[in-house]
Amino acid sequence: MVPRNPSPRDVFVGELRREYILSTNQEWIIDSPGGSALYAAGGYLVWEKEYPPGLSTRVGEDFPRTWLEDFSERNIETGGVIILPQPLDLRSCIIQEGGSAWETSRPVPHLTRLGASLPPGLVGLPDRTQELDTRRDRTPAAIHETDIPEVYLAATGVHFCPLDYLSHNLLPAVFRQRGYTTLTLDPGSSYLDPSYYGDVPALVTGLTAFLPSEAGLRKLYKGVSNDLWEMAADLGHYGCEFVVIRGDTGGQYLYEQASERRWEIGPYPARVRNPFGSGDAFCGGFLIGYRRSFDPLEAVCCGSVATSLAVEGRGPFYPLGALPGLADARLEVVRDLVREV
Repeated sequence: MVPRNPSPRDVFVGELRREYILSTNQEWIIDSPGGSALYAAGGYLVWEKEYPPGLSTRVGEDFPRTWLEDFSERNIETGGVIILPQPLDLRSCIIQEGGSAWETSRPVPHLTRLGASLPPGLVGLPDRTQELDTRRDRTPAAIHETDIPEVYLAATGVHFCPLDYLSHNLLPAVFRQRGYTTLTLDPGSSYLDPSYYGDVPALVTGLTAFLPSEAGLRKLYKGVSNDLWEMAADLGHYGCEFVVIRGDTGGQYLYEQASERRWEIGPYPARVRNPFGSGDAFCGGFLIGYRRSFDPLEAVCCGSVATSLAVEGRGPFYPLGALPGLADARLEVVRDLVREV
């Protein structure tokens, strides 16, 4: 019999955030939980109903403890959330407009254009405008090698959400040493740059799956290649079992290194209301899909369904409110959208 609160089998290493969201009707959602690790856990829970996903991240002493209690109530293990003995500014400003949504560290120009006002909670928002990664620094929320708690020792699957280059370079080896056998990674946009073309192979070696976006991968390979399959094969040859590219217009491209087989998976025709966090939801759905079947194609289909649910609403927990049987019904549709090329 499965205990009421079993230990996680899979862990998400990423960030938790305090989100301020300007909706399409120009109403603010003030200080709500978010972050890459939480969106990925939401995608995971579309398919996993018994074993909780574990979060592995750092937050400040000012992070709402009631949120952590709520995550636990939603069957998310928070024993890997390290609370630092000082405040940590984890605010994010997200703007929705039509069927798009993006995070900005400089909200005032966008708000002026939209005729909206800055809420008091965003005064003094730190400017996190994307700069090229230094290779030497970690983001404040990134865990350190000693942060993996005892409650995660029974887990053997881990997904690394977008973080800094140093964390992505060091942490996979740490988890492998602790017996983790399934490792997936979504690269950070701060190092998807042509200047990192020679550095990324060190990250993909030994991964089960590398899960970049199409835009990010094209930026990395600028001046080297314009062919997505050529890029995927190049990455696979460094020792990554599967490369899954999340297409700019929906859908995915799957490359299997051992057989050199290639598939295109069309997107489920969801009604896109808010795409923010959907890439993380895909990665969560992919991880549990692969852990259940050890079939990368089935895993992509599970991730695609998680994405289709995530884009139809707002927040990391929106996919969990889907009607019973809806995910399975969509899975059948997505399976029919698979094409080997």
